[in-house]
Amino acid sequence: MTEERRLPPIWLLGMTNATFGLASGFVVVTLPEILAAQGVSGGHIAAITSVIVSPSFWVFLIAPMLDVRFSRRSYAIIFGLIATAATALVVMHHHNLAVIEAMMTTGYLAASLYQGAVGGWTGSLISREHSGTLGIWFTVSNTGASGLTMLFAASIIRHFSPAVAASIIAVMLLLPLLLFFFIPASGPDRILARETFARFWREVALLLRKPEVLIALALFGLPCASFALTNVLGGVGHDFSASERTVSLFAGTGSVIAGIIGSFLLKPFSRRFALRPLYLGIGIAGACFTLGLLLLPRTPLIFGLAICAENIFQAFAFSASNAITFDVIGPDNPLAATLFTLLISATNLPIAYMTFVDGWGYNNRGVTGAFLTDAGISLLACAAMFFLLRWWYGWRRMHPGVRHAAA
Repeated sequence: MTEERRLPPIWLLGMTNATFGLASGFVVVTLPEILAAQGVSGGHIAAITSVIVSPSFWVFLIAPMLDVRFSRRSYAIIFGLIATAATALVVMHHHNLAVIEAMMTTGYLAASLYQGAVGGWTGSLISREHSGTLGIWFTVSNTGASGLTMLFAASIIRHFSPAVAASIIAVMLLLPLLLFFFIPASGPDRILARETFARFWREVALLLRKPEVLIALALFGLPCASFALTNVLGGVGHDFSASERTVSLFAGTGSVIAGIIGSFLLKPFSRRFALRPLYLGIGIAGACFTLGLLLLPRTPLIFGLAICAENIFQAFAFSASNAITFDVIGPDNPLAATLFTLLISATNLPIAYMTFVDGWGYNNRGVTGAFLTDAGISLLACAAMFFLLRWWYGWRRMHPGVRHAAA
């Protein structure tokens, strides 16, 4: 692939995802902090946050626009600017709940489309042998950028005027876009958008007949390695006699560091194992670890171990799922952004419903119920996927001449 020689380092391609990470960190941590400080109830905050992040599940329905008319770089710039403007407006008007919900939902939708654009753009530029490395850096940039927002955004809003705080946060979100000058952009598809939406659904129907894509959708859609327990642990610190300071330390700085460590674990393991069985192995190992926590005392130290380890497993799984996604896309895929967004939406789905299910387990039997529920369902999903993977590898051996499903 001659164009690949002109590409910047893979880590730089992956860092384009930082804008999404910054916006995501603002939505899931900074915004709830701001609302709580204003006296908004926890249930209302949860409802607002759920509405805001909802595009992560349905954004694939409008993702085909990212593959037509303009280059994916152009779409990334457009939606990066929209996400930045929406976030800045929320910072300036954070006392108005109606503005917050409307603007930030728009901003998160734009951020999700931004991620789809840069994911399809960078993923279609590399060869499949680099999919693991790009998957790692996509996760690292997301985790690291989210951590920056979690650590500094609320403090910036408290210590500066709304206009100055909005400007600082806007600059943070825009900085990753400077990387675009170093990355080549392939020419846009000039097919009319309405034709491409029709083509999208035809392509989806064709893709769903291909075992490799079915495997990816099943891996991501089932809670094999969602580790949604990370969304529950921050609220159960009192069960481990952990102080608010301890919870903040491990849920904030500790989870970010753990996430970055977990992201880089993919590199050595992917050299020894195929990506899909590795993803399944991460889920099994993580579920067994979760069950093992039930044998340990409920102390602040064990709380820190639990939240950091679960974040390591989750980041490890995210890196693997990103690598699988880039592998399925393959180079020069005309619907790269559409396919990337579809698979990422599938990844987000079990995180949403397992957070609810884990909460149900906690409400019924406390920490024991949450841990048993999360680990038990994960192991059942992994068992189902084990047999599906065996069938798939057998099918590949019987059809060695069939082209790669995403080619």
